[in-house]
Amino acid sequence: MDNPFQIITDAFAPQYQINLSIQGLDGSIMLTLSRAGRIVAKRMISAQQRNDPERLKRLVQSIQFGIAIEQGHSAVAILEAMTGGDNVKLPPPRTQGPASASL
Repeated sequence: MDNPFQIITDAFAPQYQINLSIQGLDGSIMLTLSRAGRIVAKRMISAQQRNDPERLKRLVQSIQFGIAIEQGHSAVAILEAMTGGDNVKLPPPRTQGPASASL
């Protein structure tokens, strides 16, 4: 079985600083991704998610999707990249602040 911590690290490094901390006796961990001193994403990962490769893969994709949407990328393009194959990389994160929304 692959190391779940290595899978998480491989998915988000070197774009983000990765912090994994134990949250409870049940084996849950908190994943915090940050860049330039700013938290980009924070997710609780249950022991069940961490120990199931498919669930962990979906969790990583979900986090990547959320970050990309927050940065103003097209949801449709991101979903196409996510469903197009296992080795497809999502667009690189933008280096500027969050996209401004106009109504």
